[in-house]
Amino acid sequence: MKNNIGTNISLTVFGESHGPQIGAVLDGLPAGFAVDEDRIAADMEKRRAKGRISTQRHEADEVHIVSGYFNGYTTGTALTILINNSNTRSKDYEKTKNRLRPGHADYTAFEKYHGFQDYRGGGHFSGRLTACLVAAGSICRQILEQKGVFIGSHMEQLYSIHDDVFSDDLETLKEQIDLMNHREFAVLNTEVGRQMKEKIEAVASQGDSLGGILETAVIGLPTGIGEPMFDSVESVLSHLLFSVPAVKGVSFGLGFGFAKVKGSQGNDDFHADPYGHITTMTNHNAGINGGITNGMPIVIHTVIKPTASIYQPQPSVDYQTRENVTLQIEGRHDPCIVHRARVVVDSVVAFGLLDLWMSKKATEDWVCA
Repeated sequence: MKNNIGTNISLTVFGESHGPQIGAVLDGLPAGFAVDEDRIAADMEKRRAKGRISTQRHEADEVHIVSGYFNGYTTGTALTILINNSNTRSKDYEKTKNRLRPGHADYTAFEKYHGFQDYRGGGHFSGRLTACLVAAGSICRQILEQKGVFIGSHMEQLYSIHDDVFSDDLETLKEQIDLMNHREFAVLNTEVGRQMKEKIEAVASQGDSLGGILETAVIGLPTGIGEPMFDSVESVLSHLLFSVPAVKGVSFGLGFGFAKVKGSQGNDDFHADPYGHITTMTNHNAGINGGITNGMPIVIHTVIKPTASIYQPQPSVDYQTRENVTLQIEGRHDPCIVHRARVVVDSVVAFGLLDLWMSKKATEDWVCA
């Protein structure tokens, strides 16, 4: 099993849902960047389960940095993060451990790991490990913000309910990103947010679940980041985003909408201001041309599928006996994870962009101050 990613900086994730600890290692971070532990805690809070719209498994998610960090700054050595698991109920999974849960990785895990995998709570396949991504990503976001780069996401769609979309105006977009990073339920339109919460609660009462779409915006990235082909901005970020459990679709800018327009409508015309600063008049291509940033905001849409764990009886198979069975799951599960996934998406995007930027900086001076 391969659990690390990255070129200039690497991210390794370890642990299982019901093991004693989960964690992450960030290796290759430059020395001398300030890291605010209170900010990490605030980002972890965005992912935390709350109320009737989330699982009733509540973890403290206190982040312990045990290396690579000293007196408030990165040291340049491997930065290791540990997060304790304290609220596990492994017995919920014992009697159904051989029954394959539809939509989960149970069958493929058996086939790959021959029954040696930790099945409790999904083991290493669990969304629990996104806590590691958020902790590591918070550090990457803080480094990017020190360079004037800001990332934010909102729930553009939940089932059939649609939020407003991010603004095309840069100043307004910056305000919206800041608002989303301080709002517990990340929607631009609070009335739409109320409707979304009611819908999640209603579906939860039926033992079912919902999915949706996150819209993510990145502002402040300079031009020239990314590579033309295999390490394009889109390919690196897509790789990371598809590593987040439940992500089933990623698009940039107009995305699949390009299929419904002509070239004259999909192209972004260039414009130079009186000071010679070049921008595009529209941003259908999400700030990326030829895999490389052009200085406009990066806009990403990420599809999160409905939570696989639902409380309705489902046809299944016992992996050991190969008999058809009816599965009725137990345990504590989210009726929707879209609202909790937004900070996970922000976090992996931050890691990917920092790694890509360091590739550009490899031929320049990387200034920490």
